[in-house]
Amino acid sequence: MKPRELQLVVSERIGSVSAVLLRPRGARALLVYAHGAGAGMRHAFMEASCDKLASRGIATLRYQFPYTEQGKRAPNPPAVLTTTVAAAVEMGTTLAKGLPLFAGGKSMGGRMTSLAASEGKLEKLSGLVFFGFPLHAAGKPSLTRGDHLADVDVPMLFLQGTRDKLADLNLLRPLLQKLGKRATLHTIDEGDHSFHVPKRSGRTDEEVMDELADRIASWSSAV
Repeated sequence: MKPRELQLVVSERIGSVSAVLLRPRGARALLVYAHGAGAGMRHAFMEASCDKLASRGIATLRYQFPYTEQGKRAPNPPAVLTTTVAAAVEMGTTLAKGLPLFAGGKSMGGRMTSLAASEGKLEKLSGLVFFGFPLHAAGKPSLTRGDHLADVDVPMLFLQGTRDKLADLNLLRPLLQKLGKRATLHTIDEGDHSFHVPKRSGRTDEEVMDELADRIASWSSAV
């Protein structure tokens, strides 16, 4: 199973970005997977999570946002990011060849995917997966970034660390309860925004990654 390097055409105005398809033999689903604000699609977390998902029969299509493709640090405006998400999901629809299609991402990538879904830019999705949904800025608890979730009409899986400074669970839990059966929350005890756990937890980061992959595999099969 070798990663397949691709070029994703976002739009005539925005241009193209790099993408990587990892499809294991006998894949049963495809996840279109966006990176977070501070690192691109080749970040160690992205690589490891894709490998773990592949071992569970879930293919992944990860891709760059235009700013990371251009070597810049500041993210593009939301309209550019959501347009990129929509183009990636369209590519994923073709590559999936009939497999159930999911989309989501790490932190900002997940939020931009949900924003695109709320705006009606994504079609034929079975669900959304969020690796650390960034509900608010660190130290500034707020619900504003989650308002649009009410307009997402597909099942959503929220993977969150209990020490995540970008998502106060006392705010996130009530928000997800309002979404009813569409939202599923899975917490990683003592995990931070990157799902790193301290030694006192008695667990390793790899064990946590296995747990995340297992939860995605079981949830995606159920929905």
